[in-house]
Amino acid sequence: GPRGPGGGRRVGGAVVLIPVLEVPVSVNLARPRPPFPYDLLPPVPAFELASADLSEGAPVPERFTALGQGVSPELHWSGFPGRTRSFAVTCLDPDAPTGSGWWHWVVVDLAPSTTCLAQGAGASDLGLEGAAFHVRGDNGEHAYFGPCPPAGDGVHRYVFAVSALDVESLGLDEDATPAAVGFTVVHHCIARATLTATFEVQGVDGAAPFLRDAQ
Repeated sequence: GPRGPGGGRRVGGAVVLIPVLEVPVSVNLARPRPPFPYDLLPPVPAFELASADLSEGAPVPERFTALGQGVSPELHWSGFPGRTRSFAVTCLDPDAPTGSGWWHWVVVDLAPSTTCLAQGAGASDLGLEGAAFHVRGDNGEHAYFGPCPPAGDGVHRYVFAVSALDVESLGLDEDATPAAVGFTVVHHCIARATLTATFEVQGVDGAAPFLRDAQ
């Protein structure tokens, strides 16, 4: 989700500073935690998604956040259906205070022979094979954007998902919105793998986080 004052993303060998929304908090952001996003979609079979850089339920190392170097983590997957014709890879923060989450990474049209993304592959389309490309994320970049939740908001979840699809291409272009990608994916998804990591930016000492888990 958005916060300030800025973050970095690795392009080639350099870390390029990119703007992060700097929004002064003038209202009480206390709210219940949203449900897991894929629980709200039609159920599909699961397969395995893992990472050399992330662990299920564990904090995202700062290197892979917008407060660090903003490098995209390594991902690899297996066990998907044999009739898979392409993959889409996404990262969503469902806990961002927007009503629609915050899309940090959207890659589409990955070939079925692609079973991993190397660390840093999210810097640009140059890190992707074949016809695969990035759709613009919610920060406005055609690239991975690392976790960057509001200070004091509490622990945010970052849901990395690989969707196995029954079409070679979603028929979208780089100017499609993440919501359009999600809408099209759900119509072609035959299996899905997820890995959820977390990140939190501490607020004022002693203050309760805005996000409230169900008791």
